[in-house]
Amino acid sequence: MWFHRLAKRVLRLVIPLLLDVRVEGLEHVPRQGRLIVAINHTNFWDGVLATAYLPRDVVGLAKVELFRVPLLGLVLRWYGAVPVHRGEVDRHVLGKAVEALQQGRVVSMAPEGTRSKDHRLQRGRDGMAFLAARTGAPVLPMAISGSELFWSQVVRFRRTPTRIVIGQPFRFTVRGEVEREMLRRMTQEGMYRLAALLPEGYRGYYSDLSQATRELIEPYRSADQKEAA
Repeated sequence: MWFHRLAKRVLRLVIPLLLDVRVEGLEHVPRQGRLIVAINHTNFWDGVLATAYLPRDVVGLAKVELFRVPLLGLVLRWYGAVPVHRGEVDRHVLGKAVEALQQGRVVSMAPEGTRSKDHRLQRGRDGMAFLAARTGAPVLPMAISGSELFWSQVVRFRRTPTRIVIGQPFRFTVRGEVEREMLRRMTQEGMYRLAALLPEGYRGYYSDLSQATRELIEPYRSADQKEAA
């Protein structure tokens, strides 16, 4: 835990040198209990930003290639990140994520499964819905825009304007063992919640918000949020 806190402090010192970050919606983050943070993924910064700015210790899912980078791989292991083989259904990864959630921790993940090359949302995979159904954990949508411009800005010695919007947490009403078609419906509803937080040009596969439904979703408020209200 000490390394988590140290890493968070270091990141908050380093990030403002490279990115001009604006964060909205921190009041929506439950301060205790299991939680799935669903982010869109356009740049390597996205998972880092979730780790740095969420007021919780976060277990991140990172592509396995990053663990092979000498220093970075060591830091990721110390931090407790879970290596992911992109494009595969990794039962080991899902098991680690379920274990972390059952311990009351926060797991950050990109439901798209891989980085979007054009910054637009791709069709979500079912990992988020699976974890939510298996553990009963609420989902916190976290939309990030602007980070995809990082490399074009850094070569000009400019900070990259980056906006983070954290939405209202929600829970899926379906839990336990869930059939594939139901997982697909859950994924679609969750992805539309994420898309609604993004600028229109980032919504991609979920551009038509009129298609969004909430038949399988209910609002979620943690005990600390109820007390604050």
